[in-house]
Amino acid sequence: MRMNGFKEVPEAVGKFAFENYPDYPSWRAAALPELKRLLGFDRLERLERKPVVPESLWKRRTPLGTIEKLRFSPEEGEEACIYICLPDLPPPYKTFICLQGHSTGMHNSIAVEWQDETVPKAIEGDRDFAIGCLKRGIAAVCLEQRYMGERSSDPEHHPACLLPTLQNLMIGRTAIGDRVYDVDRLIDYLYTRGDIDRTRLGVMGNSGGGTTGMFAGAVLDRITHVIASCSFSSFRGSIGSMFHCACNYVPGLLEYGESADVVGLTAPKPVVIVNGDADEIFPLDEADRQFRRLEAVYRAAGAAGNCVHAVGGGGHRFYAAEAWSAMLPFFQ
Repeated sequence: MRMNGFKEVPEAVGKFAFENYPDYPSWRAAALPELKRLLGFDRLERLERKPVVPESLWKRRTPLGTIEKLRFSPEEGEEACIYICLPDLPPPYKTFICLQGHSTGMHNSIAVEWQDETVPKAIEGDRDFAIGCLKRGIAAVCLEQRYMGERSSDPEHHPACLLPTLQNLMIGRTAIGDRVYDVDRLIDYLYTRGDIDRTRLGVMGNSGGGTTGMFAGAVLDRITHVIASCSFSSFRGSIGSMFHCACNYVPGLLEYGESADVVGLTAPKPVVIVNGDADEIFPLDEADRQFRRLEAVYRAAGAAGNCVHAVGGGGHRFYAAEAWSAMLPFFQ
């Protein structure tokens, strides 16, 4: 059995690599439909989009504002929970959709225990995304990702991605595509509210949350800003070189292109790529190389200053100071 056979395949195999096209508009016109097809997102776009009518589960005040937990159905037979976290400021609210990576779920974003959401929890690695948003006067909408936390089949809420990811492949869908679709349906709901600033509606996440954020920024026009942490390297040097969860994999992705050819579709919207200099599973050297390609895409899109690479000193975690320092100038 040949292991890591992708290493024998030249990078030029990426048919939708940006360098293969004369300019940004022609590349985007060709690449975006192909990426949607690979993700199975084109199938999801054809589903009946019923109005999103969430059910309120609880609401409480905190020193930083209000948090409300809601449940909604992104598609028939599927339920998702969110926290709507609003600062004590007048609307409309600048907003980030917050996505946790492989963990026990979105409860980490508001720094509480999942078993009892009234019990505070100390969160490591700056992963309390909603708290970070509220402290900066930004609303946070925390979405539970498929197969994690409350949407996991594991009784202890640990990620359970493998089986549903593989089953999805048999019907032409992928975990990433489904997660991006959940973000899209969440935005459908947010657009029905009168208190969300549609011109500043970003997505942020770390690890598996950053991965969804990367692809959501590329595919969804209504996303305006992206912070993708510890999820951007080369596909070859990260998910193609070591063990990663099955939910990261998209059939045919390397034949499409590399990570810069995904995130480049976000242009000209601002994107902050966050890496740890000692992150062993999303190596910085490969991230640097792909970021140089990403810069070329943004230059071609006439938005050279709108992609920023923020690097923290450490491993696989979120780096709030570095990320927000890079993003806030775009988000005022």
